[in-house]
Amino acid sequence: MEASNTGTSGIKEDFSEVFESQFSNIYNYVYARILHRERTEDLVSEIFIKAMKHYDSYNPSIASERTWLTNIARNTLIDEYRKSSKAQVFSLDAETEYVEPSEEDTYPIMQNPVNAEAQAILSKLNDSERELIAMIYFQNLSNPEIGEILGINAKAVSERHRRLLAKCRKLEAGKSLSDFL
Repeated sequence: MEASNTGTSGIKEDFSEVFESQFSNIYNYVYARILHRERTEDLVSEIFIKAMKHYDSYNPSIASERTWLTNIARNTLIDEYRKSSKAQVFSLDAETEYVEPSEEDTYPIMQNPVNAEAQAILSKLNDSERELIAMIYFQNLSNPEIGEILGINAKAVSERHRRLLAKCRKLEAGKSLSDFL
């Protein structure tokens, strides 16, 4: 199967190469949004299945692979939230209550106190804030790329980021979220 461009060459890669190069970006984006390892794994699988099915319609001249996959991930999460809201009352902007994970439920990476602190901060943010953090710090998307996904301009992305960092500093006694990521 011919597939996508990661840059400006206009040549599509094989989908397996796209999967290999973008898996961690999409995984980190989804995990930062929902903060649940097993559910993240399920959703990332679903996202890449959708992407594989529609890969022949991907156009590298319109968006990068990362932006294209992020849009698929974002829409998959929206669908998931809608399904959840039908099953129970669920607010996208409700604060996530942070529960200290037990040792056996924790990835070895969470044994690092800095990573645990970052997760605690993320759990205090609403979904749209976690989404912005995921795009900036976990996916390394530029402000114009984030703006394209969110439907806002790059300056608005920059201002949201500035306000979000100020909020994070208030949450953790002067510590910036970027100190943890």
